[in-house]
Amino acid sequence: MARILIVEDEADLCEIMQFNLEQEGHKVDVAYSAEAALKMDISSYDLLLLDVMLGGISGFHLASLLREDPATAHLPIIFTTALGESSDIVRGLEAGGDDYICKPVSIAELKARIRAVLRRCAPQSLKEELDDNEVIYMGVALTIDAEQKAAFADGRDLKLTKLEFEVLQLLFSNSPKVFSREQIISAVWPSDVIVTDRTVDVNITRLRRKLGPLSSCIKTRIGYGYSFETE
Repeated sequence: MARILIVEDEADLCEIMQFNLEQEGHKVDVAYSAEAALKMDISSYDLLLLDVMLGGISGFHLASLLREDPATAHLPIIFTTALGESSDIVRGLEAGGDDYICKPVSIAELKARIRAVLRRCAPQSLKEELDDNEVIYMGVALTIDAEQKAAFADGRDLKLTKLEFEVLQLLFSNSPKVFSREQIISAVWPSDVIVTDRTVDVNITRLRRKLGPLSSCIKTRIGYGYSFETE
């Protein structure tokens, strides 16, 4: 998987991020300041997680320095920061960031954002190593995190309800199989709850709305039911 460098001055947060990303199979190193990071071979990494509010050289300044160096000009950078105003996000992107995560950092979102950025920016050899719980459709990466019970579009949490997530996971994990409404009800809803076909249709409509440009992945097979397809 990817070699990731975390530049962050909060030791506890570094430890949490490093542990969880290593559990994903990544090789993770840590620098507690921009100055320490600059003494490392940054060009050898596949992605940089960069805090903005560092003592000394700021994250924005470090990103600008890396973008000016041909050896690191194309290194993917994800900012992690407590600065969440739109002006801060714009500044981060203008400084060369590929994505921007506001603290407190959700580990599930962090992992999804990393996968999305690597899908866009990493060499083909690394892209092929990314997990099977993700598809690219119309230029958007859809990630299903079965452990966290969450779905992400380009790393952004779709904030699905329990039923919406379980319907999506059922269709996604069995693509391109077509499920009848009765099969979806049996797989997703508790057996002691009375559910009609209309309830399934309503949840599919809500799910499509949250999926945005990915909504067309959920196909309606008239007279049969629903499926998840990207071709």
